[in-house]
Amino acid sequence: VHRLVTYIFVYEDLISLTCGAIIIWYFAGSFEKNVGTVKHCFLTMVFAVLSALMYLLLETVVSRVTEVEDAKGFMPVAFATLGVSTTRSRMKRTLLFGVRVPVVLVPWFMLCIAWFIPHSSLLSNLCGLLAGEAYGLGYCFCLDFPESVGSKLDRVFPFSLLKRIPGLKYIPGSLAERRAFESS
Repeated sequence: VHRLVTYIFVYEDLISLTCGAIIIWYFAGSFEKNVGTVKHCFLTMVFAVLSALMYLLLETVVSRVTEVEDAKGFMPVAFATLGVSTTRSRMKRTLLFGVRVPVVLVPWFMLCIAWFIPHSSLLSNLCGLLAGEAYGLGYCFCLDFPESVGSKLDRVFPFSLLKRIPGLKYIPGSLAERRAFESS
């Protein structure tokens, strides 16, 4: 059961680790700013497990047709956060490589690009994107918890410890606290 989460920490080489770090920094960081550190940590684990379960279900079918790369790295979770961000975005269009495209197509373009990253599993990235899209569209509403719970969790271990680490940017759980944090 522990492998449903630990696969996100496995990388085979320096190139895939570097690509994973860039994706984490770019997509997961902006997602954390929107939901807070507590909810981001919770959803990271949820997206890892949902992506792994979907991967396990689809792998048996897809492996009959073509060879399937093992699920490794943080990219499925990054695609889940990207899927949530684009489905909940108020923007209709955005610039992607200098071309205006609908926001909902951005994760699908990025999925095509991620196909060329060494040791990246297209199926696991697709599963992550589908999990994020489902959460973003509200199909996983049971996974949401109120901001009051996030604020309470901000005050308990390990999150209370994370606030005290110098150089670490901790994002509060409630929207009012996040706005106050951003303005200061």
